[in-house]
Amino acid sequence: MSDKHLSTQFDAELSGISTRVLEMGGLVEAQVAQAVEALVQFSSEQAQTVLRTEEQVNAMEVEIDHALHSIIARRQPTARDLRLLIAISKTIANLERVGDEASRVARTVQRLVNAGVSSRLRLPMSDLSFEAELAVAQLRKALDAFARLDVEKALEVLKQDDAIDKEFDGLLRKLITYMMEDPRTISSSIDLVFVAKAIERVGDHAKNLAEAIIYVVKGTDVRHNTPEAAANMLR
Repeated sequence: MSDKHLSTQFDAELSGISTRVLEMGGLVEAQVAQAVEALVQFSSEQAQTVLRTEEQVNAMEVEIDHALHSIIARRQPTARDLRLLIAISKTIANLERVGDEASRVARTVQRLVNAGVSSRLRLPMSDLSFEAELAVAQLRKALDAFARLDVEKALEVLKQDDAIDKEFDGLLRKLITYMMEDPRTISSSIDLVFVAKAIERVGDHAKNLAEAIIYVVKGTDVRHNTPEAAANMLR
């Protein structure tokens, strides 16, 4: 078999795995959005759908992981191809954790509904929705950067990570105020603190994806650096 044919086969395998990663990303993105919708609507049924999706996400992670191991064993890739495979491995691990965060939100919804918490209780649901919109947008942008191997878009994800952190801090302060003003909200507010943290973690995982993309394209590890320092490292 010619080297050209082997190279074409290898490219096709990489393309197939990348497509599966994007499919997994789309599934996880929808899972997060549905988990937040379940929370806003106090819908146990939607929460259960999110939990069922978790099984599908986990299965995709295992499937893609096996395909990666097979390619590495058979092709022995080097340089950028090897970096891409490493980045894919990190990407699916982060996507699986995003799914875990969505499931955590869904389980909280079920707990609140089962405890008889009323959706009319004064709680910052709109603020949680806004935080979730920011996190999902970050995840979508990171996946788009992965699809295009776009370093500039990946850097945008890093720069915008602070917005979710600030939203989380604001939500935390608001929930503390609610608990002080109305003791009836204490239990549900504590649950929502963990929901807000889960959403913030979605943004963190999107940031991790962006850092992996930069590593693939540039071969530069920008982890644990500020966005400004990361941009300077790439000049």
